[in-house]
Amino acid sequence: MAGSAPLRRTHFGPIGVDVSRSPGDVTYLRSPYPLGPYPRTLTERLLHWARLVPDRTCIAGRARAGHWRVLDYAATLRLVRSIGQALLDRRLSENRPVVILSENDVEHGLLALAAMHVGVLFAPVSPAYSIVSSDFGRLRHILSLLKPGLVFAADGRRYARAIAAAVPADVELIVTGEAPEGRRATPFAALEQAEPTEAVERAYENVGPDTVAKILFTSGSTSHPKGVINTQRMLCSNQQMILQTLAFLGDTPPVLLDWSPWHHTAGGNHNFGLVIYNGGSLYIDDGKPGPGEIEKTVRNLREIAPTFYFNVPKGYEDLIPYLRREPALRQKFFSRLSMLLYAGAGMSQNVWDALEQLAAETCGERVPLITALGSTETAPFALCGNWDTGGRAGVVGLPAPGLEAKLVPNGEKIEIRVRGSNITPGYLREEALTREAFDEEGYYRMGDAVKFVDPADPMKGLLFDGRISEDFKLSTGTWVNVGVLRAKVILEGAPYVRDVVIAGHDRDCIAVLVFPNLAACRELCRGEPDSEILGDGSVRACFENLLERLAAGSTGSSNRIARMILLESPPSIDAHEITDKGSINQSAVLKNRADLIEELYRERPSSKVIATGADGGTRAAA
Repeated sequence: MAGSAPLRRTHFGPIGVDVSRSPGDVTYLRSPYPLGPYPRTLTERLLHWARLVPDRTCIAGRARAGHWRVLDYAATLRLVRSIGQALLDRRLSENRPVVILSENDVEHGLLALAAMHVGVLFAPVSPAYSIVSSDFGRLRHILSLLKPGLVFAADGRRYARAIAAAVPADVELIVTGEAPEGRRATPFAALEQAEPTEAVERAYENVGPDTVAKILFTSGSTSHPKGVINTQRMLCSNQQMILQTLAFLGDTPPVLLDWSPWHHTAGGNHNFGLVIYNGGSLYIDDGKPGPGEIEKTVRNLREIAPTFYFNVPKGYEDLIPYLRREPALRQKFFSRLSMLLYAGAGMSQNVWDALEQLAAETCGERVPLITALGSTETAPFALCGNWDTGGRAGVVGLPAPGLEAKLVPNGEKIEIRVRGSNITPGYLREEALTREAFDEEGYYRMGDAVKFVDPADPMKGLLFDGRISEDFKLSTGTWVNVGVLRAKVILEGAPYVRDVVIAGHDRDCIAVLVFPNLAACRELCRGEPDSEILGDGSVRACFENLLERLAAGSTGSSNRIARMILLESPPSIDAHEITDKGSINQSAVLKNRADLIEELYRERPSSKVIATGADGGTRAAA
């Protein structure tokens, strides 16, 4: 039914690609459409909209009493100038930056805009490094690298342990809530009360395209977070790329309800930036995917109808049951949506189909559902599929205007590299890493693999094909596509599999470590203590059946899983096994749990191991 419904008319930019090839089977792709002019600094757009539509909502967040605290463009600019003056009074700069420890909120947004407005470097840091971490190693590393002159934490009591462990006593602390015990702190209101002088305007005029706006930290597979330099040129040119690709953003001011964390490029650059660039309104979602949090998102969506909606696939998956149950919520959600965008992970086809079906049933038409490809180093927008992909998930599209892509054969895959005005100049105080990140022609090595939807027709775009670094060969020389296999196990094992790590490098067969969804597994064995859930017969039978189904659906050794172990302990952020946004670091898990890998491959493994039998069935290892 959904496939036959018409597609909602959405104003996208033109689609096109110029293709050239060079010796060695290297392919170059670029948009035939030039990148239009863009401002020298992002807050130039804030000034523009404050003059043009001073009363329009700019940013809003839930107050403690539960109502929306709303700032229009005039009020936002007034506070940005006052806070900018306060930062200048403190002689903050690129060498004495602002560090933000806490989550998205109105004060966080104002501080970020004020720092950019007067040319003070700032760095939003993952709250997980302060709240979830137990040793604060990553936070210490970041602060030692930045040497901040000011640190902001919305709630000083909540961040007290991290502040005591990592923030030097001579660094000014700013809070909106209570100060941590035994530590002096300045109320955020004191920054807002500063009287702006001509110094603010002089500082603003000195901000240019090459001014470093912010540092965003990405962990990757290294032991310490890397500081990605983000210049004003990156941010502004990238917003122009987005506007030319998603032209509807310039037709009607975008309204976003968004939880995406601002210490990540998707939330802090893409979403926050497109609101300011296009004169839109950003409602800060205090919810997020997951039990106990998605309910907050649903509450907010009952009140706010977005025109553009961004989420990770897990967020859409969690939202679907509520959309199915609540007709009024569906009507509100789809009422004025121009587009749904997903990123951060691959979307399973069943989630895609469910969203299309719900839209068709609610408003008689499908809402465009697209994805894109980018990274922190690309600001992040690089490639986008801004067309109807015929209901197919995973099409990352073609290069945006102003961006060039280079496709290089790499083993069994095609590696993508990119070049353009939105690419980072490098990593903060990491010259060796910066050199390694770029090839001899100046293209940034993304580490991602792609393939053409149709090699005979490049206009149909590219598909994401996993990470280059994760794939490996079995001892037989057979390549294993980790990304595809991992996605298959998670989809087939839902809801009992939370995540999975693929093993088998230089081994005879594939084995997996499974992070089970304990809440779902608990439903299979009501009454069992948590410590005994994974040993329960019903749970074991569930995973034995999963392994059997996967084996039956395999086509050969490249995707046939022989054994699995259910992990009793969750991934550790301190051991670099998981990022703060929930992405599993495959290499770190394999390294940290090497004893379990050896257990998987023993000739006579223990009863922990679930294995396929010789007849294609499954058995618990003796």
